[in-house]
Amino acid sequence: MNEITLCILVGFLIDLILGDPYDIPHPVVLIGKLITLCEKTAFKLFPKTDKGMFYGGIFICVVVMVLSMAVPAVILYFFGRISPYLRFAAECIMCWQIIAVKSLKKESMNVYNELENGTIDTARKAVSRIVGRDTKSLTDEGITKAAVETVAENTSDGVIAPLFYMLIGGPVLGFLYKAVNTMDSMIGYKNEKYMFLGRAAAKTDDLFNFIPARLSAFFMIISAFLLKYDYKNAYKIFKRDRFNHKSPNSAQTESVCAGALDVMLAGDAWYFGKLVKKPTIGDDIRKIQHNDIIKANNMMILTSVLFLAIGILIRLVVSLV
Repeated sequence: MNEITLCILVGFLIDLILGDPYDIPHPVVLIGKLITLCEKTAFKLFPKTDKGMFYGGIFICVVVMVLSMAVPAVILYFFGRISPYLRFAAECIMCWQIIAVKSLKKESMNVYNELENGTIDTARKAVSRIVGRDTKSLTDEGITKAAVETVAENTSDGVIAPLFYMLIGGPVLGFLYKAVNTMDSMIGYKNEKYMFLGRAAAKTDDLFNFIPARLSAFFMIISAFLLKYDYKNAYKIFKRDRFNHKSPNSAQTESVCAGALDVMLAGDAWYFGKLVKKPTIGDDIRKIQHNDIIKANNMMILTSVLFLAIGILIRLVVSLV
């Protein structure tokens, strides 16, 4: 097992145990600040026309992507000059910071716990931490669906995609992916402000997630089978509803999750005070329940473990050829 493979495995295990400690500064926060700085710079440098904002968005993408790769690469280079053990430790920590299994489970289970033991208001507050939609008017069912959808979508965005890029290029490529994904979450909106400025970020994110999203769906179907969920319906709904989203990638895993749980997800939602019409995903075979959040997390974790195991096996085989 080579250094990068071992670092990814160690980072994954650390994440399963510790998650993202809130008292330790996270690199993604720094990437977010860089995006904000580049956004302000783009508004100053480029004309306030549709074309100008589009080029401003390209400027943001290029700067953020280059620096997000260059900084960890430089750090690892100089740490390697000091000691290979220091470099190894730094790589492990970077891999840990790129993966989000534990934090995704923790935040979604906070929603579950509030639904079970708290009030509707505390549950809305908990789910507002993990979704971008308005949560003030969400019902118990709406909160549960939002939590399940977030776990399903972020199985790809927060776990499989980062692992996919790290397995190819280590933490440097992993941070490149995190930068692209963070840009999309911050400026990739189709509203008046970001319609043109965020277009490059949104399209780049679609491109980077195209393969990982489909791999995530494939491994999630296998996970549904191993967990004795409705894997046949998971495959059926995946084939039928995997494009029921404006993003070509988001519904890939949501459709599998909806099918495996025999529930209906997605549908209309409020964003920034505006109702957005969205197609549903899955069939309303049964009413969604609080413990579906637990089931979604079970699929997310098993999907992650299976994907990492196969990824490591492929890297080992390639290294022997």
